[in-house]
Amino acid sequence: MGRPKITVVGAGNVGGTTAQRLAEKDAYDVVLVDIVEGVPQGKALDISQAGPVCGYSTKVVGSNGYEESAGSSIAVVTSGMPRKPGMSRDELLATNAKIVSSVVTELVSRSPDIILILVTNPLDAMVHVARNVSGLPKSRIIGMAGVLDSARMRTFIAQELNVPAPDVEAMVLGGHGDTMVPLPRYTTVKGKPISDLMPKHRLEAIVQRTRDGGAEIVGLLKTGSAFYAPSASAVDMVEAIHKDQKRVMPCAVFCDGEYGLRNVVVGVPVKLGKGGAEQIMVYDLTPDEQKALEASANAVRELCATVDRVMTN
Repeated sequence: MGRPKITVVGAGNVGGTTAQRLAEKDAYDVVLVDIVEGVPQGKALDISQAGPVCGYSTKVVGSNGYEESAGSSIAVVTSGMPRKPGMSRDELLATNAKIVSSVVTELVSRSPDIILILVTNPLDAMVHVARNVSGLPKSRIIGMAGVLDSARMRTFIAQELNVPAPDVEAMVLGGHGDTMVPLPRYTTVKGKPISDLMPKHRLEAIVQRTRDGGAEIVGLLKTGSAFYAPSASAVDMVEAIHKDQKRVMPCAVFCDGEYGLRNVVVGVPVKLGKGGAEQIMVYDLTPDEQKALEASANAVRELCATVDRVMTN
């Protein structure tokens, strides 16, 4: 048996760094696909040449087409237009929906057993698009947002309390962006609830900073957006699936009754294993949390309705 093949679509900062992180695991064959001639090939070569220094022998191939992707077990889809300063997520919709739709069609036609991890924004809507065009079961179409949002929240809490970031566990549900729903009751440091460790107003400030996490980085970089933490989050999901870890991570998946949400893609705690999103874990929510999650789901519904309209025009 050869190594499992992972395809990364989009060789920009997120895709390139994802390919690099996957190569460093020394456990996969990696295919990097991008429409810009030379870019995926150049990055693949560069990543390969780091192998002797970093101690990996991963085969990394760059391609402008999808032939090389055939037989992939997982694809990480990062392709799309990045958000420019001042640009709303909705403005990204039409363009990115068309890109994701064509990418997913190409991938699934060559790798019918593939599990898709979507990173392209607006995230929840792109999972909806992938569902519509792929014909895959819902367990095999997963959006990466909650792992990143939780990582941001964990970082801010660790800095505030001066504790190691890996000791902080956080759970963030809902849509990616303004409507995300952090769950302070399920946020702990070495098992201790966060509410015992910091006053409510400090936690609220951290939650707000987490919501604005992407925009804060866009504002600082001026050109481009976050890619180190997003790529790390996507690779964490790849590892959980490939190693069949059954880890519970917040992911954007299609809900059909869980949390009282029907027929909508939204961030919820999901058990990840070799079948993809194997089970949605239902946590007890307070009435306020439930209300916030429903509001988040409704915002995603509106976004998806807009996508469907744009895609039919």
